[in-house]
Amino acid sequence: MKKTLSILLAMLLVVSLAACGAKTETDTSASEIPTAEALSGTQNPADSEGYTVAKKSVIRLSTTTSVNDSGLLPLLLPIFETETGYKVEVQSAGTGAAIQKAEDGNADLILVHAKQSEMDFVEKGYGVERIPFMYNYFVIVGPKNDPAGIKGSKDAADAFNKIRDAKSNFVSRGDESGTHKAELKIWGSDTPDLASDKWYISAGQGMGACLTMASEMQAYCLTDMATFLSMKDQLDLDILIDKSEDMKNTYSLIAVNPEKVDGVNTEGANALIEWMLGDVASALIESYGVPEYGTNLFFLLDK
Repeated sequence: MKKTLSILLAMLLVVSLAACGAKTETDTSASEIPTAEALSGTQNPADSEGYTVAKKSVIRLSTTTSVNDSGLLPLLLPIFETETGYKVEVQSAGTGAAIQKAEDGNADLILVHAKQSEMDFVEKGYGVERIPFMYNYFVIVGPKNDPAGIKGSKDAADAFNKIRDAKSNFVSRGDESGTHKAELKIWGSDTPDLASDKWYISAGQGMGACLTMASEMQAYCLTDMATFLSMKDQLDLDILIDKSEDMKNTYSLIAVNPEKVDGVNTEGANALIEWMLGDVASALIESYGVPEYGTNLFFLLDK
């Protein structure tokens, strides 16, 4: 019953937040968001679910751009803040930069999507435990007229080879992000040469900026589906290679190890992880994007 009540309260909060613009910055304070009590006249879920109310406590989340650009975190975090009293400061960058911030002592936990980098982070002692919890898919987008003829390719590698052969413009993140590392894996040992392959553009930018650039240049681009669908109306691009198992894009939560890094808010990091894995967040993640796009932008991994 408590879980059902919490989910209903969260849904009420979503409706209220949507009226103010669900995709606003995540630094909105808890005092600016209607409380669960005000909406329902019932007890705060934080009091019944065992969360620690710490209204002055700040959690530093270092994360990849896709969960921010897609609007997922701007939806989830205000609800978490209202339920628990915590304040979440989001630092959004490519996975490589997001992990580096944590190693430098500037984050309490990370939410990223590059398996090998995540495992290295834990093995070096910076992370406590890698917790995969959701996924979406990478897709290849490009001009509607598909000048390289990649639509119908047998897989992403085949599509990349056609882009290379046609010397069609391709915008790469080029920022050591999870998306960039996935792209490099598809290219394999035959990654384009920045000096000689002028059609290959290394942007060094986040996903949203790269999609805008690809649209303006009428170029191909590897992107997570969530960010593309959330920006689709602003772009002159189509999805040409759709989701497949080899394009699966898994996201993980990892708390920073206080024994390795000083000043970590371990209690806050664990509270956010627990909430993100809980019923309220899970219900919101599972439904996110369906009304607007007719499909999930993210999917939950089997627990």
